[in-house]
Amino acid sequence: MKITGVELRRIAMPLVAPFRTSFGTETERDVLLVRVVTSEAEGWGECVAMSEPLYSSEYVDGAAEVMRRFLIPALTALPRVDAYAVGRALEPFKGHRMAKAALESAVLDAELRASNTSFASYLGASRDRVPCGVSVGIMDSIPRLLDAVAGYLDEGYVRIKLKIQPGWDLAPVRAVRDRFGDDLLLQVDANAAYTLLDAPHLAKLDDFGLLLIEQPLADDDLVQHAALAKRLSTPLCLDESIESARHAAAAISLGSCSIINVKPGRVGGYLEARRIHDLCRAHGVAVWCGGMLETGLGRAANVALAALPGFTLPGDTSGSSRYYATDITEPFVLQDGHLPVPTGPGLGVGPVPEILNKVTTSTEWIPS
Repeated sequence: MKITGVELRRIAMPLVAPFRTSFGTETERDVLLVRVVTSEAEGWGECVAMSEPLYSSEYVDGAAEVMRRFLIPALTALPRVDAYAVGRALEPFKGHRMAKAALESAVLDAELRASNTSFASYLGASRDRVPCGVSVGIMDSIPRLLDAVAGYLDEGYVRIKLKIQPGWDLAPVRAVRDRFGDDLLLQVDANAAYTLLDAPHLAKLDDFGLLLIEQPLADDDLVQHAALAKRLSTPLCLDESIESARHAAAAISLGSCSIINVKPGRVGGYLEARRIHDLCRAHGVAVWCGGMLETGLGRAANVALAALPGFTLPGDTSGSSRYYATDITEPFVLQDGHLPVPTGPGLGVGPVPEILNKVTTSTEWIPS
C-alpha cells in the first residue's frame, strides 16, 4: 500500500463519572484519532496518551506534534507500507510509543481491511469472546466504593480492580472482601505510588487473597520490584515498567514480576504487544490486556489482542458504558461478563459519522 494522506482528528469524550487514580483525576478524554488513507483502503488508530504527562511522559499535544513533524513524513516517504514497515521506519525516533502505536494500528487496520482479514485472526486469537474486568477508581468514601463495585458486579463483570494509593489501600480492600466474599476475583493497582520502604505495609495485602498487586513501585526500577516480590506472597504485576519485549525479558530474568499487564499503546503497538505475549507464554508468565479509557476503536483492537491464548486473566476491556454515555462506534456491550471479539475486516468497527462529528474539536489533513 502507498499512503496518500493522514488525518489527525481530536475529539472530546466526557466520562460518565470522574476516574481517579494515584496520579490524578480525569473527567473528560481528549482523544487523538489517526486516519490513514492508502491506495487500497483507509484505517483508524487511537492514541491513548493523556492530556497531561502523568501516566507516562507522553501527552496528546506532544503526540500530535511528533506525528506531524517526524513520524508521518517518515511513513509517507515510503513507496509501500505495511504494519511491519511502520516499526522499521519509526525506529530511529526515540520513545513516543503511544504515537507510534496509533500510526501502526491505523496502517494495520487499512492493510487488513484491504485483505478482508480481522485483527483477531491476524494476531492469532484463539477465542471468540473475552472475559471482562473493570477498573474502579479511588473514591471519596468506602460506602461509595462498595456501591460502585456492587453495580459493576450486577452488570456482570467477572473481576474487580481497585486503584490504591497510600492512605487508600488496606481499608477499601478489606471492605470489598468483607462485602463480596473470598470468591470475588480482586486485584489492586498502585500506579507507582509506593516505595520499597512501604514493603511491610504492602505485605499486609497478602491477607486478602488478591490476584495481583499492579505496579506498586516506580516505573523505572525493576531491581526494587524484584526485592519487593521476595517479600510478598501476592503476585506482582508490572504495567508502566514494561515498554517493550526487552523490558519484559529483563523483568522476567530479574524476578521483578510474575504477571504483566500488556497495553499496546504503552509498548508501541500491537505487533510489540504480541511479541510480549509470546515471550511471556514461553516463560510461563501470565498476561492480561490493560486499558486506557479507549473509545470503541481502541477497545476493538484490545479485545482482539485479549483473545490470544496467553491472555489467561480478565483484562480491563470493559464495555463502552463503563466510561462513555455514547461511544463513537457501535457500543461494546457486556454479555454474561464477556465481550465478543469483532470478526469484520480490520478492527471490525468504525466511527459512526454523526457521532464522530459531534465530538470532534479539530481535524488536520497531512497529504503524502
